[in-house]
Amino acid sequence: MEKFIDSTTTTEVTVRKTPEGEGSEKDGSDSSGSGGSVLEDKEKGSSEYFGWVYHLGTNSIGHEYCHLRFLFIRGKYVEMYNRDPHENPDIPIRRGVVGPTFIVEDLGRREVNNGDLYVLKFYNRLDETKKGEIACASAGEARKWMEAFDHAKQCAEDELLRGGSTRNKLNMETEINLEGHRPRMRRYAHELKKLIKIGQGPEMLLRQSSDLQAAMRSDRYFEGEIGDAVEAHEWKCVRTINGVRFFEDVSDFKNGKGVLVKAVGVIDTTADTVFEVILSVDRHQRYEWDTLTGDLELVDSYSGHYDVVYGTHDPQYLTRWQSKRDFLFSRQWFRGQDGTYTILQFPAIHKQRPPRSGYRRTKINPSTWEIRNLNTPMGSNTMKCIVTQTLEINQAGWFRWKTNHCSKFEKTIPYALLSQVAGLKEYIGANPAVKSIFATTVVHSKACDDSIRISEYEDAEINDEFYDAISADSLSSEESDDEDEPTNEQDKKVKLKNVAWAITSLALKRTSVMDANKELDPSEAAIDIDLSQFQGSLPEGKDEKDSNCWTSPGGMGFMIRGKNYLKDNSKVMGGEPLLKLLAVDWFKVDSAMDKVALHPKCLVQTEAGKKIPFILVINLQIPAKPNYSMVLYYAADRPVNESSLLGKFIDGTDMFRDSRFKLIPSIIEGYWMVKRAVGTKACLLGKAVTCKYHRQDNFLEIDVDIGSSAVARSVIGLVLGYVTSLVVDLAILIEAKEEAELPEYILGTVRLNRVRVETAEHLEA
Repeated sequence: MEKFIDSTTTTEVTVRKTPEGEGSEKDGSDSSGSGGSVLEDKEKGSSEYFGWVYHLGTNSIGHEYCHLRFLFIRGKYVEMYNRDPHENPDIPIRRGVVGPTFIVEDLGRREVNNGDLYVLKFYNRLDETKKGEIACASAGEARKWMEAFDHAKQCAEDELLRGGSTRNKLNMETEINLEGHRPRMRRYAHELKKLIKIGQGPEMLLRQSSDLQAAMRSDRYFEGEIGDAVEAHEWKCVRTINGVRFFEDVSDFKNGKGVLVKAVGVIDTTADTVFEVILSVDRHQRYEWDTLTGDLELVDSYSGHYDVVYGTHDPQYLTRWQSKRDFLFSRQWFRGQDGTYTILQFPAIHKQRPPRSGYRRTKINPSTWEIRNLNTPMGSNTMKCIVTQTLEINQAGWFRWKTNHCSKFEKTIPYALLSQVAGLKEYIGANPAVKSIFATTVVHSKACDDSIRISEYEDAEINDEFYDAISADSLSSEESDDEDEPTNEQDKKVKLKNVAWAITSLALKRTSVMDANKELDPSEAAIDIDLSQFQGSLPEGKDEKDSNCWTSPGGMGFMIRGKNYLKDNSKVMGGEPLLKLLAVDWFKVDSAMDKVALHPKCLVQTEAGKKIPFILVINLQIPAKPNYSMVLYYAADRPVNESSLLGKFIDGTDMFRDSRFKLIPSIIEGYWMVKRAVGTKACLLGKAVTCKYHRQDNFLEIDVDIGSSAVARSVIGLVLGYVTSLVVDLAILIEAKEEAELPEYILGTVRLNRVRVETAEHLEA
C-alpha cells in the first residue's frame, strides 16, 4: 500500500445511518467470529462510520510504516481493511471491539513522509499492550473520527449497563489492537454490498478530502458566549471595517502594558476549515488573504500542538522605511470539548533562525485566534463560524487611531494582524472550493439505546448553548444583535444580557442551594467542622492580596444548569458550595502519586479527619520536572444521601463518574494569553484526561492525571510559566442530565492566589 504521503494528499471518509432493522439480519455466524459485517448490534438506528485513514506503526525490524487503510465502525465493532469492502468484499486485516476502558488521544499534527497528518492514539488504560495510531488528513476529520470512536464506546457501555449474558459476552470478545501480530481472519465479509455508498471511490482519494459525516444531532453545532464562568473583560465595539467588528477591552487599562483589542467576524464555513487555513504555510494560499505573514516557513515542530514559524514581509505595504523585515513566532493550538479551536501566537527565538543579514527583526504582537461553530437552523446545510483574533498593542497608537480615522495606525503591524479576519472572510467567501474541502453536514441518527444514552452518558457539550457568561462580553461581542427579535417559546434561550436577568439568576441561585441540601441525609444532625484542626502545606489566605495561598470564593462566579435547562438551556449563577473546603496541599513528588489520602501525612488519616462523615479528595497531578500534586479536601457535615446524585457518584462505576465529573476553570487575574488558553468552559475531566477513583472508609479520592493528555500538558506548561502572577478559581460539580437531578449545584470551589512552585512540600511515596 501507500508508503509515501504527499503534502497535498487527502482522504475520503463517509458515514451512514443504518435504517431501523438493517444490519441485524442473521447470516448464520456469531459476533465473536471474524466476519467483516457479522455483528450482533441489535439496537435500532445504530450509526455506521467508514472511510480511509492512515495506519501508523513500526514493523518487526524497527522500520516505521504509514499504510492507507479502510476503517469501518458499526456499534462497538471496529474493522480495518486493505480495500474498500463495499466494492471489493474481503476479510478485515484487523478486527475487535471498543471496550469501556478504550481511550482515544489527539496527538495533534505530525510530519509523516513529508506530509502533515493529524494523529490519533488508541490504547486501553488497563492493558497497555493494546494500542495503535491512525492519522487523518485534517484536524476536522480527526475530530469526527474521535466522535465515531466515542459513539462506539457508548455502545459498549450501554451493553454493560444491560448486564447479564451481555456482560460475559463483552468480556470474551477481543478488543481492537492496531499494533503487533495481525490475527488470522478466516471468514469473508457478508452483506457489505447492501450498504449505501456515499462519496467518491478510492480513485479520488489523492485529490479529494474526506467528508466523514458525524452521526449526531444538529445542536452539536452551537453558538454561545465565552463559557461557564464570569469574565472580567468588557469589550466595546469601536469600529466596523469590511464587515469585521473591532473591539477594545475597557474594563481595566492598568492591567497589562498595553491595550487588549480584538477583531470579530462571521465566516460562512466550518471552524475546521478556518483552522486549517490559518495553520497552513502554503504561500499561494496565504497571499490571497494575509497581508503580513504571507511568507511563512516551518522552522521546528515540538509536538502535535506546538511549532515555530519564520517569515518575511515587504515593508512597502506598511511603512515608508525600506529595510527588509523578518519575524519569528511560535504557535500553540488545541481544540476544546465543544469543538472550539484556540491558537496562541508568541514572539519566539530559535537557534536555527538567528538575526538575518540585511533584515530587521520585527517582534510580532502576542495574539490569539478563537474559532467556533455557530448554531445553524434545523435542516440548513449552511455552516457558519465566528472567528476572533485578540492581541495586545501599544496604547498611544491605538488611541490616536480611534480619534483620527486617517491615523498612521493603519500602516502598522497590529492593524495588519487585526485585518487578517477580514482577509479570511473575503478569501473563503470568494473560494467555494475551500469551503467544500472540510465541509461538515449533520446526519440525524438514533443512539444505541436512547433512553440510557441520554440519561447517563450523553456528551455534556451536545446540549449546551453557552448563553451563560455574566460579563460585558455578551453585550458587544460574538453574537449578532438580537435583543429586539421576537422570542420563540419553543426554542427560547435565556441570555445574560441585562441586569433584570441577573436579578432573576439570584433568585434561581437560592433555589439551587435549597435543592442541593437533599444530597445529604436530612435525618442526621450536622456536625461542627473546626477548620483549625486541618492544616495543609498550602496556607489559607486572609484576604485577596495574599500570595501563595488559597481561599474559598463561593459559587457566584460560575454558571450552572438551571431547573429548566432541558427545556430552555437556561443557566444560573452558582450558589454556596455543598461541601466545605478543609485545606489544600501543594506537594512535590518524584512521580505521579495515586491514593494520596492513604498517605500517613494526609489529613484524611488524622483523628479529626476520620470523624468527618465524608471527604472528597481531588488530586490534580501536574506533569513537570519534578511532578507536582495540588490536593483539595472537601468535607460534608452530614452523611451523604445514598439515593442522591452525589451518592450515586460516590459509589457508582468509573464509567458513570467519568461521564459526570465536571470542572469549571476561571483565571481571575493574570496574563491575558493564559486566560484565553485556559478559557472558562466547563470540562468533563473523565473524557479529557485519565481519572482514577479510590473509594474507601469515609472518603472518595479522584486522581486526575493531567499528563495523560497532550493538550492538557501543553496548557499546564503555559500556566506554570505564569503561575506566580495568576489568581485561579476552580469549581467542581457533578453534571446533571435528568430533570430530577436539576438544578445543578456546586460541590466545591477554590481560589489559588499566585502559587509559588518552589514552596511545594516534598512527599515521599
